[in-house]
Amino acid sequence: MKREIIITSDGSTTIHLPEWNEQYHSKHGAIQEAYHVFIRNGLKYVDAKNVSILEIGFGTGLNSFITLLEAKKEIDYVGVEAYPVAKEEVAKLNYVAELDADDKREFFEKIHEVSWEEKHNITPNFSLTKRKQFFAEITDENYFDLIYFDAFGARVQPDLWTEDIFRIMFAALKSEGVLVTYSAKGNVRRAMQAVGFDVERLPGPPGKREMLRATKVGE
Repeated sequence: MKREIIITSDGSTTIHLPEWNEQYHSKHGAIQEAYHVFIRNGLKYVDAKNVSILEIGFGTGLNSFITLLEAKKEIDYVGVEAYPVAKEEVAKLNYVAELDADDKREFFEKIHEVSWEEKHNITPNFSLTKRKQFFAEITDENYFDLIYFDAFGARVQPDLWTEDIFRIMFAALKSEGVLVTYSAKGNVRRAMQAVGFDVERLPGPPGKREMLRATKVGE
């Protein structure tokens, strides 16, 4: 499948898949979307001394890198990706420059260079484990405080937004754990609720009216 690096509305890059008319991040602003959905309504919302995070769709590493930059506590980060981004594509991403983080460039590079299936300390308070697996293969239970659900949209990959997948997410979270996603589709919200999540609609990032935040309650 053809892949192109494009510039989104806030000046940051993303990977575009013309055949699907889909991209890894919002065309209205990759960095803006990441901060709004995953940092402001995820990382900064979770009240935990140390935060364990599962990212569904590691992709370009943008969410991981921004979390590293924003970390005020210890982060144990696990990124799951079935089809890792190529080194040649990573080299064309402009996140370090757009985030004015040249002094942290080594960390962005390290995020992509470290081996898969092993835990690595990227900084003293940020550890990263990259796992190459399909989302349906996740078997963690009661481990994560927060899930960044950043899979491709339900329009092109509806099988990633089903009750079966959200049941796996529910099991992976600790009690009172939180899942955040850019999606606000009614069928996605209903699938989350069907497996036990308490779901709230929140204002969305630029270009989207709403997003969803789901909490594992009652356990």
